[in-house]
Amino acid sequence: MSKEFRISVLALCTFFLLPVQAQEMLDYPLDTINGEEVYKYEVEKSIGLYRIGVNFNVSQSEIIRFNPQLRERGLHYGETLYLPTGRKVEPKSATPAEENPATPDKTQPEPVETVETVVTVDTAAIQESATASVAIAADSVAPDSVAAKPRKVIELALMLPFESQQAKRSGNAERMMEFYQGALMALHNLQNDSTVYRLRVYDTERSERKVKALCDSTELDSVRAVLGLVYPIQIARMATWCDEHQVPLLLPFSDDADLQKHPYILQFNSTDIQEADSMCQWMLSKDSTAHFIAVDVREQDIASSIRTLRERMETHGISYTRIGMRELMTDSCAYALDTAKENVFVLHSDRLQHVRMLFPHLAKLQSDGYRIRIVSQYSWQKEESGLPQVYTSVFKSENELEAYEALWSQLYRVNHESESPRYDLLGYDLMHALTGRLQGEQAYSGLQSSIKWTQMGNGGYQNACVQVIEH
Repeated sequence: MSKEFRISVLALCTFFLLPVQAQEMLDYPLDTINGEEVYKYEVEKSIGLYRIGVNFNVSQSEIIRFNPQLRERGLHYGETLYLPTGRKVEPKSATPAEENPATPDKTQPEPVETVETVVTVDTAAIQESATASVAIAADSVAPDSVAAKPRKVIELALMLPFESQQAKRSGNAERMMEFYQGALMALHNLQNDSTVYRLRVYDTERSERKVKALCDSTELDSVRAVLGLVYPIQIARMATWCDEHQVPLLLPFSDDADLQKHPYILQFNSTDIQEADSMCQWMLSKDSTAHFIAVDVREQDIASSIRTLRERMETHGISYTRIGMRELMTDSCAYALDTAKENVFVLHSDRLQHVRMLFPHLAKLQSDGYRIRIVSQYSWQKEESGLPQVYTSVFKSENELEAYEALWSQLYRVNHESESPRYDLLGYDLMHALTGRLQGEQAYSGLQSSIKWTQMGNGGYQNACVQVIEH
């Protein structure tokens, strides 16, 4: 991600949190509105409110206060905007307010920004802006007045730790912003003549207090579904609210601790058992051509996911040979190998740093003529091990993305540079899945991940769509 884009992301999260400061005067015509000095700016091509706000060091709510026509029809190329300089002056005898009735009166209230709201967006505004970072309040964009019939308005909430209050934001916060941008793109695609999707976005940081305050207020009363939340203490509080209001809560990153208790939870990530069973189905399909080998050091070193895989292998009747790590590293494991089959190694850990030292020894066995494959992790897919891998993942190969990438460039004016898994694609897929769920859909085939909802007892719903990828 470029330095310029990182700066713009930070600016997006702080526009409604920082006061406007006076700055060095810019070379634009000046005028006065109600005792405040303003620039007269003619809107250029391929620029949105967000970029205008950055260029003039002014919040987007201030732009809308001085240009209330934006609430009704959005931003248009070539129109003149009045942008405050931050300086107070005596009003002229004839002001733009007298010449243009659309100019706001000084008594008109500013749009109200709710506590902890990063930005609230009506996605109809995206269509007339070069950027999806249009900070317009949820009630500030009028529904399509020329439509043949009124459009249904569906309000959604996105809650993620953007860390907008932090002086130094982590890489995780940047991934959350990418998730948000992908979700906006999904809503852009979902908008149609009969439905308007409006998104309310909240920076939950790591705070249970912020989530509790939202749940205890009337802020979310009109929300039909919630996407996001990462930390267990926040999830538990929000899940209770969703149960009470019968509102689906789609969790992108979570364990299954609350799934049995909360029937309105939709959990995206798979469980160890789901992944193990998917891998076992692959193993059963290869049983006649593969020999499975489990590499141990000490029992306490075996990761829970690997232990689950071995247990499920035994349940499915898949036989395997166990060898020690010392045997593999001293090349004394030839007795355990099969010269006629592919030798598939189940390593003792799902942590790459714990098994990386084994790769040269496995590569040597491969060079000696043995066919070798390792059961690995999705995160290892770009590791230069020189060995064939097989792994399970809720993500699939990223293909057929040309239309998506073109839309990304059009809306955000940058090329995407994220590594797999891409959080923008995750946001895109999960937003599609959530809106589909509101319509009663049980499955969704996405760009990076496909989803199939399966109810867990009387509790919530688990994504049962796990991919097995040979790499």
